[in-house]
Amino acid sequence: MLFLDNLKVLLIVLVIGLHAAQPYGPADWWYVEGDAGLDWLPGLTAMVGTFLMSLFLFVSGYFVPSVFDRKGARGFLLDRFTRFGPLILVGFFGIVAVLMYAYYTNFRGYPPMTFPSYYWDVYLGQGEQPADWSGPIWPDRQFGHLWFIQHLLVYSLIYTLWRWVSARSTTTTSRVAAPAPPGTLAIVGFIGFLAALTFMIRLRYPVDTWVPLLEFIQAEPADLAHQASFFFLGALAYRRGWLTAIPATTGYRWLAVGTALATTNVIIHRQLAEVYAAGGPTMGSLIWSVVETVMCVSLSIGLIVLFREHARRSSGLLLGAAALTFTVYLIHVPIVVALQYLAAAVAFGPLPAVVGVSVLGVAVSFALAWLIKKTPYLKRLL
Repeated sequence: MLFLDNLKVLLIVLVIGLHAAQPYGPADWWYVEGDAGLDWLPGLTAMVGTFLMSLFLFVSGYFVPSVFDRKGARGFLLDRFTRFGPLILVGFFGIVAVLMYAYYTNFRGYPPMTFPSYYWDVYLGQGEQPADWSGPIWPDRQFGHLWFIQHLLVYSLIYTLWRWVSARSTTTTSRVAAPAPPGTLAIVGFIGFLAALTFMIRLRYPVDTWVPLLEFIQAEPADLAHQASFFFLGALAYRRGWLTAIPATTGYRWLAVGTALATTNVIIHRQLAEVYAAGGPTMGSLIWSVVETVMCVSLSIGLIVLFREHARRSSGLLLGAAALTFTVYLIHVPIVVALQYLAAAVAFGPLPAVVGVSVLGVAVSFALAWLIKKTPYLKRLL
């Protein structure tokens, strides 16, 4: 579906823009610290964050059944492990370690340390934790943005297990259209269930609390209900033909709901920030869990229908960009971080820095991804 390719391009551009904005407004941790001088930026990034990665996982999940049907369980898992496994390991042992060392050197205020010493003592945690450790975690080892790849691998394993347990016949595993897509009542019910589950998870794990599931899978439990459910909903949507069956009027109504709620949250973000809470048994956490879930579901439905109705055609440039989105996701963070250091070195203000890093981050990431795809060995890996 060409409109999904076009939607993927928008989503990866938003991912780069969101990461470009990190030092200049959002409160969560990032590899570079900057001047948080844009009062409106936290509201905008929080709004985009409500749906961005969930919708990305939905689109990823949508294509899983066809790949599984074509390759079979063994071929599907072999493809996932050989493609994702090396990338996760290279990112963990290499790229993220370098980014964390730069952060340690520039923003932590501890005595200088060589990279080998940092790598062994601090990144891998083989040294003693300083008494005044500034965090965000000890040791520094993490997978960074590659959590997304980890989750794709885990969800693929779960999907394979489900297919094996269900033992469907060729007829039932083929793509079939449902009598009708989910109606308003079903969607509202899903929103209510997802919001309640999100609130319950956040009783223990507030927003921006990251944990190592099984000591290896990096996850933010506060968003796990959204992200996991959207991946498997994407697979189900493929089977049932929902993306072509949902009426345009339904999509536009949900888009209007999401847009109105998102606009309100951006405009009066500072006032609403005093109401919302990241977690715990509080009314603020319940309200934010509901508001975030409504925005996530409504904007996702609305954008899918909007692109289906008005962006179903493509061009050579867009098709090429869509084919590069996975590679762009993998490589964009070091590029964005390097540009943020450059913006700090030339003393850009917050707004020029956000715009400049976003535009250049998109351009350089796609250009480098294109070059990678032209390299015989790397194009098979990335």
